Parts: sequence; C-alpha cells; structure tokens
Amino acid sequence: MKKWLLIAFLGLMVFPPLSQAGDYVIGEGDVLDILVWGVKELNVSVKVRPDGKITIPGMGDVKASGFTPPGLQKSLGEKLKALVKNPNVTVTVKEITNSKVYIFGGGVKSAAYDLNRSTTLLQLLCNIGDTKDADLKRAYVLRNGKMIKAGFYKLFIGGDTSEDMAIESNDSIYIPLLTDKSIYVLGAVNTPKFIEYRDGMTVMQAVLEAGGFNKFAKQNDTTILRNEGGKDVIIQVKAKDILNDGDLSQNLKLKPNDYVIVKESMF
Repeated sequence: MKKWLLIAFLGLMVFPPLSQAGDYVIGEGDVLDILVWGVKELNVSVKVRPDGKITIPGMGDVKASGFTPPGLQKSLGEKLKALVKNPNVTVTVKEITNSKVYIFGGGVKSAAYDLNRSTTLLQLLCNIGDTKDADLKRAYVLRNGKMIKAGFYKLFIGGDTSEDMAIESNDSIYIPLLTDKSIYVLGAVNTPKFIEYRDGMTVMQAVLEAGGFNKFAKQNDTTILRNEGGKDVIIQVKAKDILNDGDLSQNLKLKPNDYVIVKESMF
C-alpha cells in the first residue's frame, strides 16, 4: 500500500495540473475560476465560449482564449482598475476541454489524446499502445505547422532521455508505418525464406534462421544486396571466416529489406 501511495505522490510531482502551468494556453470550452480578492461580486466560474470570450460582472465580455492563466490575470487586472482599487486577480483553469494532442500516420492507432497534465513525448509514447509496426526513425512532431523534432528511435528504443521534449496543446505527432520489415535469405541455404527484421540482426543470425548453409554453399561468397538512396549496393561477406576463424567483423548488421544471398560452389 505504501509503495502505491509513493508512486501516486511522485506522479503528482511529475505531472502538475495544467492549470498551474504558466505556459498553458486557455481555449474555447475551458472552465475558469476568476477570483478578485476582497470583491465577492466579481468572483465567478465561467466557461470560455466558442467566440473565445467570457462574461465578467461589471465588465461584460472579455477575451480569454489565447491567454495563459497569468496573462489573463494581468489583462483582467488592468481592466478592473476602472472598477476596483489595486485589484488582485487570480485565474485558475478548473476544467480543461481544449488541450489535445493528435496522433496519426498509420504506425499506431490514430487518436486525439487529452492533455490534462504536463506530458512529455516519452510519456505519450509509453501510453499509445503497440509500436512494433511503427517507423520511429521517420516519426516527427509538428507544432503550428512546423516540424520541431524528427526521429523517436533514440528516445524510445535507445533510451536516450536527452531526446525527450515537452508536448504542448495542439501538437501533432506523425508516426508512419514501417513498410518493409523483412530480410530475404536466398541461395545455398537449407530453407530459403524471408525473415521478419529485428533490430541488430546480423548476417549469421539470418542464415541460421534459414536453416544454415547447405552442403553446396560457397560460404565465403555470401553477399548482402541493399538499396540505398535508390541504388543497389552489394556488400561482400566472408561468412566462412566468421565460423572458422571467429572473424566477427564479417558478421555485419542487416537493415530492413536486405537480401542475403549465398552462392553455390561449382564443385
């Protein structure tokens, strides 16, 4: 029980309510508590209308959408000087309905997430479900129509938290589908086949998953056929040296859509 209470307490420390965050931008549909110290008649709970305005007694309609809570406090304080001497205004976001982040692209299920507390990219990725079909290297964050971060692989797979960033209301996160995840093993192996790509997969792992070399294999005449920038690149691998001499420099890492081709000996 104590453990869960500690986790909950830490969660509150990590995720402060957006109503306390100075950079939260008030939007249509949000509910605000307006408190003017010492003037009970001006204390109201109001919902921001679709036109972005709220109604304050004695002031009428006032623009609220687009302000941060501290910004709206300052704006209301200036306006209230005509009614109240040295007004002390507090604005609190009571209910948030405006703050969302949008996930799309096909690599994960598209959705709109409510940002009801401070959230980072890593925290969001941990909550969007299965990412095995997501191309995290080509993913990016859009803010106000501009790409502000490209590539989530180092953060989410590599664990590099220096790559993390705060997510803001109306950010869009594009996560495309990993279109080809296969390695193709052909030629003088016992079971020529395609294998689902895994990060860090090597030539010998692919060959072994294809049943290993057959008796006709010319092991030192193994090649990787790879497409890079629209051009085919052939990489020679001396696989026999890996097995017989332990030359791990020949055990190259593969990339998605690589072809591993083992040639047959003529004799």
